[in-house]
Formats: sequence, structure tokens, C-alpha cells
Amino acid sequence: MGSSEEAKLQLLLEWLKLNGVELRGCNIKYSDSNKGFGVFSSDGATDGVLLVVPLNLAITPMRVLQDPILGPVCSALYEEGEVDDRFLILLFLTFESIRKNSSWKPYLDILPTSFGNPLWFSEDELLELKGTTLFKATELQKKSLQSLYDDKVKKLMKKLLILDGDLESEVSFRDFLWANSIFWTRALSIPLPRSYVFPQIQEEQQNHDSNSELANGDNGKKHEVENGVDSSSIQEETVWVEGLVPGIDFCNHDLKAAATWEVDGTGSATGVPLSMYLLSVEEARLQSGKEISISYGNKGNEELLYLYGFVMDNNPDDYIMLHYPAEAIKDVPFSETKIQLLEAQKAEMRCLLSKTLLDHGFFSNKKETNGKCKENEVPNFSWSGQRKTPSYLNKLVFPEEFLTCLRTIAMGEDEIYKVTSLLQELVGSDGERQPSDVEVRAATWEACGDSGALQLLFDLLNTRMMDLEEGSRTEDSDTQILEKVYCYNNTHKEGKSNGAPKKQEISQNKWSSIVYRRGQKQLTQQFLKEAEHALQLALSQGN
Repeated sequence: MGSSEEAKLQLLLEWLKLNGVELRGCNIKYSDSNKGFGVFSSDGATDGVLLVVPLNLAITPMRVLQDPILGPVCSALYEEGEVDDRFLILLFLTFESIRKNSSWKPYLDILPTSFGNPLWFSEDELLELKGTTLFKATELQKKSLQSLYDDKVKKLMKKLLILDGDLESEVSFRDFLWANSIFWTRALSIPLPRSYVFPQIQEEQQNHDSNSELANGDNGKKHEVENGVDSSSIQEETVWVEGLVPGIDFCNHDLKAAATWEVDGTGSATGVPLSMYLLSVEEARLQSGKEISISYGNKGNEELLYLYGFVMDNNPDDYIMLHYPAEAIKDVPFSETKIQLLEAQKAEMRCLLSKTLLDHGFFSNKKETNGKCKENEVPNFSWSGQRKTPSYLNKLVFPEEFLTCLRTIAMGEDEIYKVTSLLQELVGSDGERQPSDVEVRAATWEACGDSGALQLLFDLLNTRMMDLEEGSRTEDSDTQILEKVYCYNNTHKEGKSNGAPKKQEISQNKWSSIVYRRGQKQLTQQFLKEAEHALQLALSQGN
């Protein structure tokens, strides 16, 4: 870390202290070129409370609406539904980042200026994602943000700067893109007391209670229960709000989190009412100088790269997203009837196939522990008695809601007629009641079985694999690339080892892209194998 970064860190620490932040059992220090700054343990915290931040320092939608400059402008737009909570925070960050003499300067100056998510990739780096879901998603997101900037942000920022007396500064799309990435990489879901989020409602409630007490001659005694609601529960009700919490937002991610964050409404845990604090996990047994991580949640590499700009090799929470294109249904025979059946069955046109599903599949070495639960999720009875429950049911890893969708789309004319007949038989000639979604699913399964759905599923997975390999060849080729390179911006510097062949140096973004797409190919291939085996069994069993 250079002297300029060290100076920025000292200004940040002074700013945090001035705003009531208490570093009780930790320090904020430089971690590495990949993570940037992080939070590290120190001696001092005997109760596990490592860091305390007053809630009035958090950047939340409430703060923006109460701001003397942004508040009046944004409140009107907010009430009209023109802007949402996230947009308010993006506007605040954009405004304060270019505002002269901003009181937030010590905090904003130390935040990253570039990011590892695909929005910041060069054209060459973005090509590494070709064939993946993220390639198209990134293009769409960038267009969406550009439109939002052109249609709203640019005009609003000019107005706000003029209100601030600044006639010289100009905002750019990069400023807004920076604010967007800061939000997505640092925002937390904060569990706030309802009275803190809606103070005016709390005040009105208290005034109403006081008036009621006087009118009823209660001499200042409060009703414990009013209209069946405990008055204390109103105060304790929690509202989840997204926002940035300076100090805590310097914690980096790890699957085995060393700390969690909590809100202390009364001050009983920290001695600071209305504060948010970092609490060490008992199992962590923090040593002085060790980095304190929090968990961003169980996320696959697709989400980690898209939102936070990093990936985890061999991520246990990895997944692929599979969907049947909604626009393609219009070209399917008997599309109108099938759309009605899809709605009646509450079928899902997309599904998330996580790596953990494979633990219960045909090719898993793990013992099945919850097979009985699966039977209750799928149609398991037959009107005619001819459609038997498949032997492979407990090994089928694909969500029934998605198979229901594919089963319906794959229907032929005879099968549609059979479903209609079965449902008419069920509800009777008078048609007084509508069949439930479970009954419609059962009728569809009775008429179609599984083979049509599994064939369509196999085709979808096969198409996905072809798209992935067309963009960047096979999974094995990705593995070979990763063996021949090292990343100059992370800890995977195997190319520097003595005696080993010299490896090619690549950027963090390229390395992340290759790790992500290899994982997508690996999972797609595994689920393709599951679908093919299930299809063979369905055909052999007459399903």
C-alpha cells in the first residue's frame, strides 16, 4: 500500500471516529490487491462485539429523503413512484462523489474505483463470457443503466448540483456506473426497528394512544392490547432495508464467516442505542491480526461474478439457470390451450439447478436420506391405474414445477384431448368447481408420462452445452488454460514456483471468467447425463 492510500486510510479512521464508529476489537487495513481493504481482528473485544456503527451513519433511502438538498427533489419523485429505494442510494452516491467539499469525502475516497464485475470488463475480457448467461445479461444491464442515466440521472444531477451552488461540475455515465457497483458490492440488508424507518407513523400511533387514554379516562395507563395487537410488538417489528454501513462494509466474503452483523435498537448489546454492530462467531476463535470475514450468502459463481466481481474455484453453491423461452411457446402447436394449462398448474418456465441436487441423482455416491419427500412433490396416482409411479422417481433431480412446464409444452393433440377428458370427468358435467393445480398436474402426467418432458429437457441442456462450447470450446480446454496461466491480481500465482514451466500472465477478470464458464460446462454436462439416463428409464417403463 502506497503513502497516498495510507493517508486516505488515516482520514477514513478519523472520519469514522468523528461519526461515532467504535473499533472495539478490530482494525481496518489493506488486505491485498484483489480484496482491497478489509477488517482485521485486534485485542480488546471481550464480549465478541468487534465494531459498532450508529445507524444514523448508514446510507439508506431514509437518509436520502431527509437530506437537505436531495430530500425535497427526491421525495416528490418517490411519492409519484418515479424512483425506488435503490435508485435513491445510487443518486446519493453519485451526487456526493462529485460534490465539492462533501462531508462524505474521507469515506468515498477510499472506496474502489474499478471493479471485477462484467460491467467493467474490456471488450476482450467480455468475449471470455461468450455463450454464458452472463454475456447477454451484462449487455442488457449496461443498456438499461445507460438508459436510466440518460433519461433520469443526468437531468437530476444537474438540478442537484445547481441547488448546491455548483455550476461547474458535470456528471458522467462512469460516475453513475461507479455508484451502481459500489451499491451492489457493499450494500447489506439491515433489520431496522419499524419506528426508525417510519418515525412519523410511530409518532402518530403514540399521539393516538395518548388521546385514547385521555378519552377513556385511563390516567396515563396504556392498553397492553389494542385491537388484538400488543402495543410493544408494534415497536419491535422489524423492517428490512438495503443500505451501506460505513465500517462494516469493509468486511470481505468467506463461506466460513468469522462474524455476523446485528442491529441493537435499545443499546442492550453495545451500549449504543440504534446501532449496527459486528459480532464474532463463537467458532471463529479470532486471533489478533486475522481478517474478519462475513458471508454474502450461499451464492453460485454466476451471482458472485455478476454482483461482486469475484468467483470461487470449486464453489459448492454453484448452479446453472435453465429456462424455456416464453416467446417460443407461441410457435408451439395448440399454444393457447397449453398456456391455459401452464397457468392452471402453476408451472415454472425456469429452474435453478444447483450442484447439491446431484447428491441425490443417479450417479451420486451419497446415500439417499430424503427420498420419501420426493414422492409427495409429484403426481403419484393414476385414474386408469395404468400409469405406475416410476421406479426412478426418487433419483430424479429436476424440479417438478419445471418438468410440469415441459410436460405440457411437449403434449400432442391426443394427449391434450385426454387431459381435457380426465378433468371433465373429475369436475362433473355441471362444472361447478375448477380443478386444483395438483389435479391438473396429475391429469397431465396421466396423459403424458415423463418421456416428452425429459426429451425436451435433454434438448434444452444439449443446446446450452453447444452454446457454451461454441463460445469457448470444452470444459477440458478451460482446465488446460487454467493450468498454463497465473493471475497477476490474486493469490493463484503458481507460475512463479521454482522449476515449473513459465506460465502466461492473465488479468483477474479473465481468470474469473474462465473459472465461471468451466463450472457452467461441468454442471451442464452432469445434468445432461442425469436427463439422458432418466429419459432412457422413462421410455423403457412406458412413461
